[in-house]
Amino acid sequence: MKLATSVLLILIMAGLAGACVHSAVYTGNAEERWPAIGSLVEVDGSDMHVIMSGDSGPAVLMIHGASANAREFTGTLAPRLSADHRVLMADRPGHGYSERAEGSESLTVQARQMAGVIRSMAPGEKVVVVGHSFGGAVALRVALDYPDLVDGLVLLAPVTHDWGSGGETWYNKAAGPPVIGPIFSQLAPIVGPAQVKTGIDGVFNPSDAPEGYYGDAGLGLLFRPPHFRANADDMNALRGELAAQQERYPSIDVPVILFSGAKDTVINPTLHAGKIKHQIANFTLVALADGGHMPHHAHGADVADAIRRLSATDQSS
Repeated sequence: MKLATSVLLILIMAGLAGACVHSAVYTGNAEERWPAIGSLVEVDGSDMHVIMSGDSGPAVLMIHGASANAREFTGTLAPRLSADHRVLMADRPGHGYSERAEGSESLTVQARQMAGVIRSMAPGEKVVVVGHSFGGAVALRVALDYPDLVDGLVLLAPVTHDWGSGGETWYNKAAGPPVIGPIFSQLAPIVGPAQVKTGIDGVFNPSDAPEGYYGDAGLGLLFRPPHFRANADDMNALRGELAAQQERYPSIDVPVILFSGAKDTVINPTLHAGKIKHQIANFTLVALADGGHMPHHAHGADVADAIRRLSATDQSS
């Protein structure tokens, strides 16, 4: 019995060692394929990675959602705006190439880091903040905590409210605990990329995903173990974070434009867009009858026009 137990432990350790080697090789390959293409801005002792597009005009800060990074906007919104705007696309803490500041699972810290990006890269300006999905929750928190920096919000299929029980995925729960999480995360590079590649169409439903989206958006960066854990920690904490934030929305006094797809299969539009539209006075809901969770792809021109309207308001004020 002791011999069998010893053999089993040896096999488990060998398997873990193999997974660690594989994840190290994967990380190196992923970072070679998708290197940092922006600038590092130090905020409160941690580096934030910001991709920039455009040389003149009002600044716009774009905040990506879960499982993603700042490249999400480089092929969609940035090209539509860079001729007359300075587009700042920031990796959220622990994503892409931004360092993970302590406590970054909280929206408070994520908003603080984004506020630091604004102060560093658009000093003395108020900016339009764009947030997709999870990034919408962060954008709202920036407006709540740093109203002096924000001139308007454009929210793209945002998560805004506590959705009640459930909703957290098993793999995020497994990646979260301090002991099991780091071990489990070593497996992410082995099975994660194939799973995401097959699930992309579901995120874009009812539209088709753009050809080459996985590579263009650098989604493979997610499966580096520390970044996979950061994403899991964000998601595991999100419901409680929103419960603490959602009652503050009536204090937002900047214009808010929210794009919501009626066929969104990732979040419930009725729960999120349907609630927040009653809480903010200067609010415009753009309901997309045929839209899903990625309005900046299927309706990119309309989103860019909304950003221009808000930044033009700032220009004339």
